[in-house]
Amino acid sequence: MTVIIIVVVAGILLLLFMWKQANENNIRKHVIHAEGIEEKVRLFFISDTHARKINEKMIASITEPINAVVIGGDFVDRRTSERTIDENIQLLKKLGPVYFVWGNNDKEIGEKKLRQLFQQHQITIIENDSIELASENKLALSGVIYSPSEQNIKEALNQCKEASTVFVAHNPEQFPVVYRHFKPLLSLAGHLHGGQIRLGQYGIQPHGYFNQVDGLYKLVSNGYGTTLLPIRLGAKPECHIIEINFKQN
Repeated sequence: MTVIIIVVVAGILLLLFMWKQANENNIRKHVIHAEGIEEKVRLFFISDTHARKINEKMIASITEPINAVVIGGDFVDRRTSERTIDENIQLLKKLGPVYFVWGNNDKEIGEKKLRQLFQQHQITIIENDSIELASENKLALSGVIYSPSEQNIKEALNQCKEASTVFVAHNPEQFPVVYRHFKPLLSLAGHLHGGQIRLGQYGIQPHGYFNQVDGLYKLVSNGYGTTLLPIRLGAKPECHIIEINFKQN
């Protein structure tokens, strides 16, 4: 009987710990160096919010000027209330202009409905296209739909320059396809949640990461929210501030 009680208590404590971890508010900061006219451009990147309410204090803690807010898909799913959607949008708009790419769950509340909401709040949807930001270096945001064809990817990057392009896809599996045709300065994705539940180094999906290989920067986020149960273990929730430092060579 004592053993059963210990096991039950340990299980409850573990679930509480996992729930607590899932509700953390972690902002990761990354710095990128690029050639160009001397300038700093800052992006706020958040993905996989799902049904989670964005923390107001976390947003208020960001004091750096943000040039663009990038939503990397799965901003909503069938569980997300209209109130949560509206409040999350209002918080992100406080940081700067907001841009969105489609994830695999976003259309669960109705594509037409979400498009109308974004139009109402002046959020720009990037789908197989690119948008030039207001920057001296003409930094471009290029984005694709959740399951793009190779032609979709080519269309998204058609007018872009490699040294000043940030490519955004919900699923990082698109990166190798992109790199066959184009080498963007930075690639952003989410989708995998870092596995969400990990036992040490083991998880259903790889942990999120930020790295640089051969001058190309890649960021795959663990995401901010959760799917199914609101718990995490070993794959902490996160959003990101990316500072791109352009300097003349």
